[in-house]
Amino acid sequence: MFTGIIETLGTINKIEKEGTNFHFDIESPLTSELKIDQSVAHNGVCLTVVAINGPIYRVTAIDETLKKTSLKNWEVGKKVNVERCMPANGRFDGHIVQGHVDQVGRVEAISEQDGSWIFDFSFDSNLGNVTVEKGSITVNGTSLTCFNSKNGRFSVAIIPYTYEFTNFHQLQVGDEVNLEFDVIGKYIQRIIRGYSE
Repeated sequence: MFTGIIETLGTINKIEKEGTNFHFDIESPLTSELKIDQSVAHNGVCLTVVAINGPIYRVTAIDETLKKTSLKNWEVGKKVNVERCMPANGRFDGHIVQGHVDQVGRVEAISEQDGSWIFDFSFDSNLGNVTVEKGSITVNGTSLTCFNSKNGRFSVAIIPYTYEFTNFHQLQVGDEVNLEFDVIGKYIQRIIRGYSE
């Protein structure tokens, strides 16, 4: 379990394909604190540490993960948001985040608002996910609050700290992002809709 509060940025050092799997070698200030078999969120995707070599650690993404997330677009040198799982005695500074991406979204617009930034996103509403005005959303692993919530669209406001210390400063219009919708909202939606679908 995660909270959506990004601890640091990691840099993709190497990408290696093995069958349908992709191995990602990531350099991070947190590497010395990691251990094999540990769960770490990368742009909101929970991946397992499988190897550690000095300042670099390796995680593996299977084909299913690549299909449902933006990891298929990763390149060497790209910065990714990194968060370790929350300790049992930790604080929920963000919201309940599982590290299970529901779908990708797309950056539709970025506008500077006198020292902060407004990001507008779109997503395929046919997959059944919804946002709620002033509700929680996870974008590339970052816990944020939605506004301008509409069918298949929403906006978030990014303060300077978040802009600098996450990979929001790298995003451009047209980029894909990983979206994890609010887990409580997903359960309520399932109860209302039932399993007939």
